[in-house]
Formats: sequence, structure tokens, C-alpha cells
Amino acid sequence: MPANLTTLGVPTAQKTGLPTGWNYAGCVTDSNQQRALPIEIDMAGTLTPGKCISQCAAFGYTAAGLEYGSQCYCGDPSDLVNNGAKNATEAQCSFACDGLPTALCGAGLLLTMYTTTPATWPTPANAGRYEFLIGGLVVPLITTLGINNKVTFVEKFGTGAPNTTGAYELDYSRTDNMGAAWRTMHMQANGLSDVFCAVGITLPDKSGRVVTIGGWSFDSTYGIRFYTPDGSPGVPGKNDWQENYSELALQDGRWYPGAMIMANGSILVVGGERGSNDIAVPTLEVLPKPAGGRTALYMDWLARTDPNNLYPYLYVLPGGGVFVQYYNEARILDENSFNTVKTLPNVPGSVRNPAAGRTYPLQGANAIFPQYAPYTDPITFIVCGGSEGIGQNAGNGLDNCASIQPEAQNPNWVIERMVSRTLHITCPFTFAELTVRIPLYQPSRRVMGNMVSLPDGTFLILNGGQTGVAGFGLGKNPNLQALLYDPSKPVGSRISILGSTIVARMYHSEAILLHDGRVLVTGSDPQDPEFPEEFRVEVYVPPYLTDGRTQPQFTIAAGQTDWAYGSSHSITVTRNTGAVSSMRVSLVAPISSTHGNSVNQRILFPQVSCGGNQCTIVAPPNAHVCPPGWYQLFLLDGPTPSYSQWVHIGGDPAALGNWPNFPDFTKPGV
Repeated sequence: MPANLTTLGVPTAQKTGLPTGWNYAGCVTDSNQQRALPIEIDMAGTLTPGKCISQCAAFGYTAAGLEYGSQCYCGDPSDLVNNGAKNATEAQCSFACDGLPTALCGAGLLLTMYTTTPATWPTPANAGRYEFLIGGLVVPLITTLGINNKVTFVEKFGTGAPNTTGAYELDYSRTDNMGAAWRTMHMQANGLSDVFCAVGITLPDKSGRVVTIGGWSFDSTYGIRFYTPDGSPGVPGKNDWQENYSELALQDGRWYPGAMIMANGSILVVGGERGSNDIAVPTLEVLPKPAGGRTALYMDWLARTDPNNLYPYLYVLPGGGVFVQYYNEARILDENSFNTVKTLPNVPGSVRNPAAGRTYPLQGANAIFPQYAPYTDPITFIVCGGSEGIGQNAGNGLDNCASIQPEAQNPNWVIERMVSRTLHITCPFTFAELTVRIPLYQPSRRVMGNMVSLPDGTFLILNGGQTGVAGFGLGKNPNLQALLYDPSKPVGSRISILGSTIVARMYHSEAILLHDGRVLVTGSDPQDPEFPEEFRVEVYVPPYLTDGRTQPQFTIAAGQTDWAYGSSHSITVTRNTGAVSSMRVSLVAPISSTHGNSVNQRILFPQVSCGGNQCTIVAPPNAHVCPPGWYQLFLLDGPTPSYSQWVHIGGDPAALGNWPNFPDFTKPGV
């Protein structure tokens, strides 16, 4: 008897049973010179309309096209207009889908097209602006706002201006006078120290010392260097950097390490490499070093993911433990043993490469969402940008942010697209057969970017390139557009398009929040003839400072800047334009910015009650919600912040003020 035969009808365009919100949009032309949709995914043998649509939709794209029966393309309806696609007859799309022979999947240079409602990315009428601040003396590698409200700059030797000293301090209250604005400091204590690709952090001791850890090669990779901020705006300081490798050094030399202040007040140092492009250092260690012999601990996950795990992102979790995100992985460590207590799902990468990465050299930018009293909501980690890392310069920067609540019972990553505005044009929109004025957007691909917590609870995203990876000459196509991310809005509508700059901020760019509410934007040293070393210093003036409101003012009574957990403290409002009773307060941790990593980034909104001209603030409850250290206290009148004042929360539980115990180091005591 003959075998049973399966008879398939003539394939037709699938118009029903599609993912929710998606619709068939006809057959359109494509071109080898200018693809109608920009992102190609090979699905040979498995392509179906539903599979292609689902892949595009998962990464926020609003147009999906199928071609040659085996290829899926993702993009947005504006790409079709921008790239010159035209209507074709439905019969011209005649190839059956590899994975569903009854459905049509385009033809040669013809796309079977599906679309959904395009997302909207607002451009606020008041978008803030970039401003030139001052000319620089060096290209900084690490920038940190000290508790003296001045910015420390440390640099890499060898590629900048000749005869520099390795460290400078910017008094941005004196930008009218170049000589008064810059103070020369010294990082080469004994002719050996080079902080190239070290990590910086502000200590919770009572002087708020700034420390840099690690470095470029040889003894420098073991370096631990201190600066005690002194002086004040308009008043020069006298202190300088201190280091003595023979007395104080890391157990393992580290280039590109991560660091954070732990809940117990100690410093956790994680990962890195032995020196310039050398072997991995897959260990972590605690400072000050615990008593005994060697205490650095081997981590197999660091060894396995080298070299894509450098400058890992580290955060203390409110429920206890340490969150770490590295390459495209994440986990929670026990804060005492550092054993893994929870392995999280891998971070989604790009629509065509799920294994794209987020940490150096596939460098994204990261933060945790604001924490609000009574601090019962789960904490959210977010990373924006990164790189596909395909063939170095061939790799696209990632055009999405990925967020997760690591302490949730079943955590999953949420993807949100980033875009930039290009222009509005008037042209025939062939799919509607009429002339319309439409906004055109392009993916805001970003590698080597920065993400800065603002005192109103939003984040500024800026700097970086659109293709390649971090490294000398490895990133291209500067991203000049700033974005604002507002976590208080629903997913899919959190990103607004702000202003743009003319200054390419590529490899070795930084951004930090200043005490006046502006964002300092510095650096760029890609060693690329296309992008010269960038000495100019800019600020971004966020919308909350450009809407005509007056910044509020407040005072703190003498002796009220050291806060125990759960304690209450009063401030006096001395200037406001709105009702005092509706004012808010935020606490912003100081960050050291380097290579897209805003080390120590954290913002909290404590309980506050206001009446008359007094506000009473309740300090956060414990060291897991609010790790010990210094925080900028901002008073918010509507969205507009005051100048900040520094408060010291949680003391110095690890007694860092008595460390290191050598006579040539300044010790503030505890």
C-alpha cells in the first residue's frame, strides 16, 4: 500500500493567530544596499511568522519582516520609511516559511511584514542642556566628588599631556579662573604608581577619604592609595595622595577590579586581571585584610567568564548578601562566606545575540532603582547598553536596558528599548498611501556609556559609542544624545530624549553628580585619530534646573550630620517656592566614575515630615538598606533639588578610620 501523504495547500500570508497586538502589514521591498529593517537573524529551518515576531517583540522592536523563507528582520515602522521600502503586491512574497510551509515568508529582497503600535519616546519641551564648564589639564580616568564638594581627577600616565603629576582637583566654584579652579596633586608617590584602570571608592570613615585600588602593571596593580578631601569651594586644600606599597598592598594584583563598601563597613574587591591584558585574577578579597595568612578567595565564575567580566557591578542587598553582575551573568553571594546562594537568569543581550555582554570590555552602565521608605519594595538592578562584541568593531552597542529584582522568588529580566530622536520629515508614507509628518527615531545603541543617579530619582544616560567595544581604537560612532530614565513610570514609557552634545565621549569617559544638581561630564581617550583626547569639561544641566524654578535651600543644625540608623534629624527650610509640607528628601551616595561603572551608586528617599519651615528626616533603618558611608542630602521642591549637604550614616563599623596603621598615612580615627 502506498504511504500516507500529507498534502499542503498553497502558502498564504498568516493574518491570524499572531502574537497579541501584531498585525499583517503586506509585502514590501528590500535592498542589499539599504536594508528596510536593520537587524537580521538567521532562522533557517525554523522560521515562522510567530517566531520572528516574538523575537523582535522581546527586545522592543515594533516591526518584523520575513525574507527568503529563512531570515527574520527586526526594526521599527520608521525604518521602512527612512530606508526607502515600498509596497509590493502580496503575490510577490511567494516563499514558504522554513518552519511553517503553509505560511509565506517573503521572497528574494521582499519582506512579508508585520507591525505593532510603535512605541513613543517623548522629547520634553524642557530637556535641559549641555554646557561647557572649563578647559581641562588632563584626561581623567576616575572622577570622584569629595565631601569637600570638589572633584578629584586621577589619570593614566603616558598618553596625556607631558609632565603631569597623575592627579588634580577641580574646584568648580572657580571656573572663572583656570589657575584657581585646578589644584595640582601627586599620584606617583614613589615613581611606581599608575592608576590606569584602577577602581575608586569613598570610604565611610569620618573624613570621607577617597581610595583607589589596583592599577596597570607590576607593583601598581597591588596599589591602595588614599586622599583625604580638605578645603572647601573657593578655599584651596593642602592634602595629597598617600601610598606606600611596601607597607600596604593587595593580596592579588588587579587591573580592572570591582569594589564596594559592604554592610559591615569593609571594602570588597572583586576580580580583574594581573596586568595589562594579562591572565585573569579570579579572586575576591576584603580590605582591611583579615588576620591570618592568605584570605583571597577563588571564584570559578570569574575564571570562566574572563575577559568579559571586568569591573563587575556590585551592590549590597536589603535582604542581606551581595549582588554581582558580570559579563551576561548575575548571582547573589553570601556576605560572610561569599559562596553563591542564588544564581540568576542570564542577562538578555541583543535581539540577534542573546550572549552579548554588559561588563568591560562589553561595557554598559548600571544602577539600582531608588529605595523608598519604608523600604519594603524589592530592589531593582538595571544595566543599560553593552556590546554584542562580534568581531570587535563589527559589534553593535546594545540599544536596550535590562532590569531585574534579584531578591524576588522567581526573578526575570525586563527589556526596554533605548532610542534617539533623529528628525521629523515630510514624505510619502507608502503603507498608508498619504503624506504625513512622522517622527523618525534610531536605536540609541550605547557601549562605554554612563548612568548617573539624579536627586529626583531619575537617571541620566549619556556618553559612549554606538559600535565596537571598550578599548583603544575599538569603539566607533559616538552617541551624542543624552537620555533620561524615570523608573517611576510604566515599563515601556520610562525613557525620554534629552539634549545632545558636539563632544565625542568615547573610551575613558566619566559622569558624576555634583552637589549643585548638575552632572559633570569628562574624558575620552580612545587613542584613535578620529577621536582626539578630550580635555574639555562639560556639565549637563538637567530639566529640573532649567524650568525656571528656584532651587530650595536648607540648613542642618551643628552636630546633626552624623546619623545612626533609624535616628531622626531636623533641617530648616530657608528658601522654597512650593509648600514645605510637600517637600521630599533624597540621599545620594558618592560615586567614583570609571569605564561606565558608577562605583557605589545608590539613592534613597527616607521618611520625611515637614511643617512650618522644619522638616524631620528619619534615617534609613540598617546597613543593608543603606550601607555605611557619606550621602548627599538633597531637599526637593517639586522636582527641583537644593544644593546638597553631606551627612554620615551608619558610622564606621569596620574602623577604617584607624587603617592603615602606619605613620606615613593620615588616619582620621573613629
